[in-house]
Amino acid sequence: QVQLVESGGGSVQSGGSLRLSCVAVGYTTDSYSPDCMGWYRVTPGKGREGVAVPQGDGTTKYADSVKGRFTISEDKAKKSVYLEMNNLKPEDTTTYYCTAGRPYGGRCAYTIWGQGTQVTVSS
Repeated sequence: QVQLVESGGGSVQSGGSLRLSCVAVGYTTDSYSPDCMGWYRVTPGKGREGVAVPQGDGTTKYADSVKGRFTISEDKAKKSVYLEMNNLKPEDTTTYYCTAGRPYGGRCAYTIWGQGTQVTVSS
């Protein structure tokens, strides 16, 4: 059974940085292999928001509010994805979720979710 294990959340002051990590574990060469890995966040009152989501066509969609501050990267050999978050703001405070999926119809279809990691930014 494939699982996503996140780490790197925490508390920082406004303007600080954090790096979130996510690794896919629990699969064999014959089972599900996550070709797509990205990040969402869920904020009470705002719902789920794609923070950095690879589309499956070579592009990544970033939320407007994080453009220029957050950067996604991946290490396919390690089946890992990272989210570098710089110049953090109090409004970035929420729970961040790693997600994984496979291409379907030319686009990434995300079907697996991590347990979430909390990011808290104080002013």
